[in-house]
Amino acid sequence: MIGRVFAARALRAFADGLVAVVLPAYLLALGMGQLEVGFISTATLLGSALGTLAVGRWGHRFPIRRLLLAAALLMAATGCAFAGLDSFWPLLVVSFVSTINPGSGDASLFAPLEHTMLASAPAQARTNIFARYSFIGSMCGAGGSLFAAAPEWLAGVGWSMVGALQAMFLVYGAVGVLVWFLYRGLPALEAQTSEAPLGPSRAMVWRLAALFSVDSFAGGLVVNSLLALWLFERYGMSLAAAGAFFFWTGLFSAVSQLLAGPLARRIGLVNTMVFTHIPSSLFLIGAALAPTLDLALGLLLARSALSQMDVPTRSAFVMSVVTPAERPAAASFTAVPRSLASSVSPSLTGAMFAAGAMATPLVACGVLKIAYDLALLAAFRRVEAARGGLA
Repeated sequence: MIGRVFAARALRAFADGLVAVVLPAYLLALGMGQLEVGFISTATLLGSALGTLAVGRWGHRFPIRRLLLAAALLMAATGCAFAGLDSFWPLLVVSFVSTINPGSGDASLFAPLEHTMLASAPAQARTNIFARYSFIGSMCGAGGSLFAAAPEWLAGVGWSMVGALQAMFLVYGAVGVLVWFLYRGLPALEAQTSEAPLGPSRAMVWRLAALFSVDSFAGGLVVNSLLALWLFERYGMSLAAAGAFFFWTGLFSAVSQLLAGPLARRIGLVNTMVFTHIPSSLFLIGAALAPTLDLALGLLLARSALSQMDVPTRSAFVMSVVTPAERPAAASFTAVPRSLASSVSPSLTGAMFAAGAMATPLVACGVLKIAYDLALLAAFRRVEAARGGLA
């Protein structure tokens, strides 16, 4: 079962890494501006948030495999729809109901369902499993970013640039079909009969959700699609160069996530989340203010080596502080406020870019993330200590 989940995550991450870089280039090629890119990024994240909310509220009534199969079909339909549309309003509507992910993380309804599958592992192995899950996602997302150079190659052999970009969305849809076949082989876990998806851990889950939403609002200011747009507009970077850059950021993130499990066992889950996150935010602020492209890219690469170490530790922490029966709901209810919060910020970034404030979203992201880290440390360090460590 875990192997199939890992394989599905690999394929989805490849597709997400591809479209995160291709999406702004496609919208610009269609004649849209920075503001439209921000609105469409917001629509994708808002739709994902509502889908994740539905999973958390009502998903416990259905077998997880059935929900995953439905999500895979939606992914296939999303790719076909993006490839066939070229106007803002139809794309905005499709973005809202789609599985498109404009960021580097897994902001979709797939995540809480797959996390629930993985959480059945023994507690002592859980952090390492989530680390491997995140590592696979980052590695394959990096590969997808590198593949984003394909449209420029296709344009060089006679394709139109718009047609080549649309072909990338057909690749995304084909990945959805492959993921559907992988999910078919998962065990048909029975639906929960309880009408109360959260029980004794409700207060803790909502406290975590509130804090995570601050982090995600900040992260939404610089999702990969908008960071690519920043590189395109501020430095004139090509699509191929941007794809190569995001390949390396994904590679650095992937390697760092493998270290999250051993580090968490040594210093704790909360400390790992906080003390790797703060330096990464400082690197982001430095990149925003860097006078040259080379310095900005160097700081962004340094950021990527630390910024995602909190991902597997955060998932393991949430799964460890709730009862087994609450895990599907906890995964969803901590993801939903994050997704809702992050869905607002891309539009703000698009507006700031359009107004010429190119550095402001990156600086704001770094400052907000540092505030989140300090609040998380203050609120939950004692919780972990009281439980004797959760890694």
